[in-house]
Amino acid sequence: MALRHMVPVLAGVVLAGAGSVSAQTTADPEVEKGAYLVKAAGCVGCHTAKRGEPFAGGYALNTPFGTFYSPNITPHPEHGIGGWSDDDFVAALHEGIRPAGGRYFPVFPYPSYTKMTRADALAIKAYLFSLEPVDQANQAHDVSFPFSIRFFQRGWQMLNFSEGRFEPDASQSDKINRGAYLVQALAHCGECHTPRNIMGGTDDDMFLAGTPDGPEGELSPNITPHETGIADWSERDIAQLLKTGMKPDFDNVQGTMVEAIEDGLKDLTDADIEAIAAYLKTVPPIENRVVSNK
Repeated sequence: MALRHMVPVLAGVVLAGAGSVSAQTTADPEVEKGAYLVKAAGCVGCHTAKRGEPFAGGYALNTPFGTFYSPNITPHPEHGIGGWSDDDFVAALHEGIRPAGGRYFPVFPYPSYTKMTRADALAIKAYLFSLEPVDQANQAHDVSFPFSIRFFQRGWQMLNFSEGRFEPDASQSDKINRGAYLVQALAHCGECHTPRNIMGGTDDDMFLAGTPDGPEGELSPNITPHETGIADWSERDIAQLLKTGMKPDFDNVQGTMVEAIEDGLKDLTDADIEAIAAYLKTVPPIENRVVSNK
């Protein structure tokens, strides 16, 4: 569910790719927590070029607007994030603001990461800073005007971005609220499974209802509990897919969802997998036959 989605209008860096998390052995509980959250957030898949060093960036994402390359997020002082402060890191995730100034392009899923707690964001930073720095320069994007202009992202944010942390629903259980937090913030499932408007912002009225313009141009299915989605899936069915990639009809998931599972979702605790499954069965069912699971 992590999502790697098709680049929207004014989109930019950060999605798709594969790799394995190269965690450092450590007794630091903050780093260990961050290593787990990195899996939930799918960071290695986004920031690893094919056959490249994990987290060193360079994955080429071809879009209708040009080619974007994911950045190096190892703690290299020049080419990575080694010079970032805690506030720099949190501002990137919560506000889509770069330490050097300007806004990130919205293909970086900060519209979802904004819901992440500061504590979780800093745990992720602690883990990334525990990695070996990789001396790999970031590659310039090959994107035509006007999509290459970061200044325009201010206007995009005004129209399509709401900054703010996740707020638990007091009417729901702790389990469902945990699932909601994972889906909405860390795993950023809506970035792939929600249709986008003409400006590339997600259509909140169609949250998780699927889109034919998903990651790498793939169809992202409807994962709401509508008959055109996963109405007849049990929570166990959902959990099995997230752990193994196997659908209830014994077909396997394809494309970038395979990467999302292999790069992190399969390693989540049973409790977190079950929380995601429970939450998905509570979201409003939305009809979207164009991207039916049937």
